[in-house]
Amino acid sequence: MLKGKVAIITGATRGIGKGVAIKFAQNGADVAFTYVSSEEKAKLVEQELASFGVKAKGYKSNAADMKSATDLVEQVLEDFETIDIVVNNAGITKDGLLMRMSEENFDNVMAVNVKSVFNMTKAVLRTMLKKKAGSIINMSSVVGIQGNAGQANYAASKAAVIGFTKSTAQELGSRNIRCNAIAPGFIETEMTGALDQKVVEGWVKEIPLRRAGTTEDVANVAVFLASDMSAYVTGQTLSVCGGMLR
Repeated sequence: MLKGKVAIITGATRGIGKGVAIKFAQNGADVAFTYVSSEEKAKLVEQELASFGVKAKGYKSNAADMKSATDLVEQVLEDFETIDIVVNNAGITKDGLLMRMSEENFDNVMAVNVKSVFNMTKAVLRTMLKKKAGSIINMSSVVGIQGNAGQANYAASKAAVIGFTKSTAQELGSRNIRCNAIAPGFIETEMTGALDQKVVEGWVKEIPLRRAGTTEDVANVAVFLASDMSAYVTGQTLSVCGGMLR
């Protein structure tokens, strides 16, 4: 479904980002991805993606910094020649009740979760405008739609991503550039694996499909949004949550 396309995915050495990178490679896309710290993990992901017969390369880059994002896009264009898809997946959490939340923790979450989306989208625009084609996929969360106690900063950042997505879709639609968001629910990742099992079971009981989601569940939707199958879909937020958002 993605043969011949080049994708940039931010934060793809683990969790949802890695799941999307693998699914894209399985579907024929060449993949450029970013990481922040572990070069060793990045090399392993490169090898895994390349095993599907595609070109893959990891870049150490901080998407929350505009110059870093711009430099990344320039380097990817040099290495891959073009960019067709951007998945803004990089994100962090710094949870805590509002009365105890530090200004630093609020600012850090907003910088990584929101500013990075602006930076990467802005950096790739010239290329997509020239091509008059492109798909931008922003990773939001059901928390950005319904909120969550103890996550005021994270919920605010993910709600901002949805607003940015809708506005960008309206601005760029006439140039055949699509922009959509994915709002995952409770997804099994390394982070959720550290949670108490009883807490997890309590959450799962509230999900109509009675299971946690997988990174593949999210990645399948990302493939749809990246591919030409979604050619008439833009400005939308697709929830991948097993029905928990209602």
